[in-house]
Amino acid sequence: MVLAASFFATDGFGGLTPGFTLASYVEVLHSALTLKLYLATIKFTVLTWIFTLIIGFFVAYFLVFHVRNQLLAIGLFLLCTVPFWTSNIIRMISWIPLLGKEGLINQALLALDVIRQPLEVLLFSDLAVVIAYVHQLTIFMIVPIFNSMARIDKKLIEAAIDAGASRFDIMRLIVVPMSKSGIALGTIFVVSIVMGDFFVVKVMSGGGSASVVSAFYEDVGVLQYPTAAASAVLLTLVLVAIVALILRTVDIRQEITR
Repeated sequence: MVLAASFFATDGFGGLTPGFTLASYVEVLHSALTLKLYLATIKFTVLTWIFTLIIGFFVAYFLVFHVRNQLLAIGLFLLCTVPFWTSNIIRMISWIPLLGKEGLINQALLALDVIRQPLEVLLFSDLAVVIAYVHQLTIFMIVPIFNSMARIDKKLIEAAIDAGASRFDIMRLIVVPMSKSGIALGTIFVVSIVMGDFFVVKVMSGGGSASVVSAFYEDVGVLQYPTAAASAVLLTLVLVAIVALILRTVDIRQEITR
């Protein structure tokens, strides 16, 4: 339905005129705003991916290789999921009392004489958007990486240690390669969610930033359905291309079938 609507024209009154025209695609692709929105979306996606990957990888690594008791590891893993039992909106809004000008972080920094006046960059900024995304999506990176690492034969680690391998070598030659399927799956989750979202950007940036999906809602709001549909189709193609590239690089079928 969306694909078909992207080729329709409008009658000037919010209605659709069935037919076949590429006018909506031409309008979207030739708009400077489209490039700006994609760059902003890619920025949020890359930053969120980097931080969720770093946090997710080392949390999973700690749980698998440094917590000897399996029940304790599972318990700590489940503890990581507790914040995600609440809705995304509640978790996102919970950052406002922390990041605001009168928030806990600014008050603590002022009390310690680290700063002389409240930092405005903490809230309603791109930084706040990334913080909210990382908070919401880290679990989507932890779970698949934990699942991959938990299946690494510990005898391989012991053999590497006996052979004189350093921790860095073990990480580089054993842990990371054998966790690639989990990393790839987590990447697909995080990238897809960030690129398909607009609410976090709208709220946490205070309207100062926008994403590709934001344009959909603005077009729908002014009854430009073909343009919104064309934008949606293009974003879907971009996501499909990213996922296809990941799947071509890493075989995640073993992770899915486990």
